Amino acid sequence: MTITTFSFPTTVHFGVGARALVGPHLRDRGLSRPLVVTDRGLAAMPLVAELVAALAAAGLAPAVYGGVFGNPTASQVMGGAAAFREHGADSVVGVGGGAALDVAKVVGLLATHEGDALEYVWDHPSVRPITRPLPYFVALPTTAGTGSEVGRSSVISEEDTHIKRVIFSPQILARAVFADPELTVGVPPTVTAATGMDALTHNVESYLSPAYHPMCDGVALEGTRIAARALATAVREPRNLVARGDMMMSSMMGAVAFQKDLGAVHSCAHALGTVADLHHGLANALMIDTVLAWNHEAVPAKFDELAHAAGLEGGGGAFVPWLQRLKAEVGIAPSLAVAGVTRAQVPRLVEVATRDLCHQTNPRPCTAADFERLFLRAL
Repeated sequence: MTITTFSFPTTVHFGVGARALVGPHLRDRGLSRPLVVTDRGLAAMPLVAELVAALAAAGLAPAVYGGVFGNPTASQVMGGAAAFREHGADSVVGVGGGAALDVAKVVGLLATHEGDALEYVWDHPSVRPITRPLPYFVALPTTAGTGSEVGRSSVISEEDTHIKRVIFSPQILARAVFADPELTVGVPPTVTAATGMDALTHNVESYLSPAYHPMCDGVALEGTRIAARALATAVREPRNLVARGDMMMSSMMGAVAFQKDLGAVHSCAHALGTVADLHHGLANALMIDTVLAWNHEAVPAKFDELAHAAGLEGGGGAFVPWLQRLKAEVGIAPSLAVAGVTRAQVPRLVEVATRDLCHQTNPRPCTAADFERLFLRAL
């Protein structure tokens, strides 16, 4: 695969072997002491050791912060900021899935600005401004799901409530992304399926949002088309670099598209992450067909377009049944109950989902009673 470089607006180096460009890229910009930010699992794997060795071979002095785990919290960000200062770092290299990249995006912010990470979330009553230039940040995604590498937001959970909070600013965008499909080859089939459904959900929900953004609509439909042809293959044939590359591209496209906004699937998923500690991609996958079946009557023409993008016959009515077949094919649990969610958790799920902002741009208004019916249906 040839490495292709493009900007939208982040500069993306896309293709097998793109990771080899990171060291020279930093060196050529006068940077010498990168902090590699990653999660606990990856920090112990050869992938990170090989990256550190490559950075050293390029004449750099790297250090590693591997303190990210689960749904990332403010304390993990602050730990990364402390590691940045201790190393005397001048740049951040984020390596991993959405959690690691979300932390990596704001490590430099907290290393150079006062206060706690949660004081920078967009809806804090006294949100702190970003007043100084941030350290140079590049991203290497190892999963194809959130598209966090091209996003301008960082999702950080509160320590005690586990409620997800968002730091949003164009200033935390990666300066460059090195999207190398080989980095996703070792991802287990279950994670490939969950993250892939996350990418598909981003594209689909963005397109269905009533917000006006035709450019995002075009990106979302193409992202849907790419995921529809590639996801099952990526799960079934983990070393298929064409399918892996397609899913990496669909993931980035979904993250670009959801600048337009999302919908009730994500409000449900955020609630499932908060209450049941479910992986975000899995939570989206568990809810997408239930919520979209309910949304269909509000925007039937858009479902026709989604069905066409997915290569389906029969119009928009074929789209949700196709999603259900796809979920079964890639091994997603058939219900919330099978995934460990209980009926007793439904009142709290409804409470969190109703407070979540994503459903404000759902194509159909969603009340607490609606959320209750959706969660019970998905059980």
